[in-house]
Amino acid sequence: MIPKFAKTMRTKMKGRISRIGSYAISSSIRDHQQQPCITCTTFNILAPIYKRLSNEDQNFRESDCRTYWFGRNQRILDWLLYERSSIICLQEFWVGNEELVDMYEKRLSDAGYVNFKLARTNNRGDGLLTAVHKDYFRVVNYRDLLFNDFGDRVAQLLHVELIDPFSQCRNGDLRQEILIVNTHLLFPHDSSLSLVRLHQVYKILQHVESYQKEHNLKPIPIILCGDWNGSKRGHVYKFLRSQGFVSSYDTAHQYTDADAHKWVSHRNHRGNICGVDFIWLLNPNKYRKLLKASWSEAVFGMFKCLLRRASLTETDAFAFLKADNDGNYITYSGFCEALEQLNLTGHKHGLADEETKDLWVQADIDGNGVVDYKEFQVDSMKLSLYSSQLCQRIWKTTWSDQRNDLNDEDEDGFVKSSLEQTIGFSVKNAVLFPPEVEKGRWPENYSLSDHARLTVVFSPIRMPCSRLS
Repeated sequence: MIPKFAKTMRTKMKGRISRIGSYAISSSIRDHQQQPCITCTTFNILAPIYKRLSNEDQNFRESDCRTYWFGRNQRILDWLLYERSSIICLQEFWVGNEELVDMYEKRLSDAGYVNFKLARTNNRGDGLLTAVHKDYFRVVNYRDLLFNDFGDRVAQLLHVELIDPFSQCRNGDLRQEILIVNTHLLFPHDSSLSLVRLHQVYKILQHVESYQKEHNLKPIPIILCGDWNGSKRGHVYKFLRSQGFVSSYDTAHQYTDADAHKWVSHRNHRGNICGVDFIWLLNPNKYRKLLKASWSEAVFGMFKCLLRRASLTETDAFAFLKADNDGNYITYSGFCEALEQLNLTGHKHGLADEETKDLWVQADIDGNGVVDYKEFQVDSMKLSLYSSQLCQRIWKTTWSDQRNDLNDEDEDGFVKSSLEQTIGFSVKNAVLFPPEVEKGRWPENYSLSDHARLTVVFSPIRMPCSRLS
């Protein structure tokens, strides 16, 4: 049943409905009726305990005024139920207020959703809510992930199986399973916290990998949703890209990394607008690096970024790492000292001793206990390739791209291959609401949240399974 609010809005917006995200999404689904579609929405709904109502009194929050928070969250639910996404991932869900929780759970349940909520640790008051529609999914399993680090952040892992009307995609006993993650990463209040956010993503991927091994899962699609509190220029973005994930919104609009300015999704408490809300997709045909190798590359990338920020040339950087050592090589103690000076170690948010040792083992290519200038150049070249491939896209294609290009699609969009088949997703459309944010602008009259709502349309397609590279 469509809420009265939605019916009213449909009438009012009839003349310019092409600008409304819900219409664009429904149009996309109608355009691809030959291929069944699912939709996924991620939305940071701004917890009332954080929403300021007065510039003069910073302690006056929306949570102090029931009329405000109740009305705003009713409108949020109206839009969510009007859009009726197959998957809904909410961040800053006010789990500390029983009335609000009951409101969401009742309205979503009545609309056919199965709901899972998770509070942040240490009674922060807000948390996450993930809802999947029973018309599209059977829930196989659910897991909480507590980071237990600075910021009390958490994540949810949901293992689901697609049900009818997707039976036409079936191939014998081929199951159509998906792993869905919902999270909200730490806000980078200062540069030292960038490493914390990288750690949080690493923990998510480790958890997903462990879950897949524990349940003996073959490669299946993974969808990561949430407020990542970092842009396309950040280390988290590069790290996820190195693992084969793609930004669904950028894929739908054929944006490259150079197009980061074309859309935004958040106006933060400092008044800055930025694009931080993503729905990441990893298809099972992607040839992935080992997770630990990607993690090390990401940390080395951060390391090199800090050296460049200090305007150090390659020779200067080698001298910095060499420290007071008389020989023409870098020792482990010099390496550790450099990491501490760059604020990557020596504090509670920094690298653990074991992580530092792992980095050193990878830097010391010949294993003789020191890194000479030749090894340093090799490491530097690796980092340059990593940086170029992920940031500047200098290379026209990668090995995994070439492998994927070998697969042809049939007329129904299904991949023909002699390899073992599985189900993945193609991105059919992606819409941000309000529509102004798709032009890189933040509308002053938008009051639902300080974040935009992102919805993506996916269509299942057959594709070959991958292997780790």
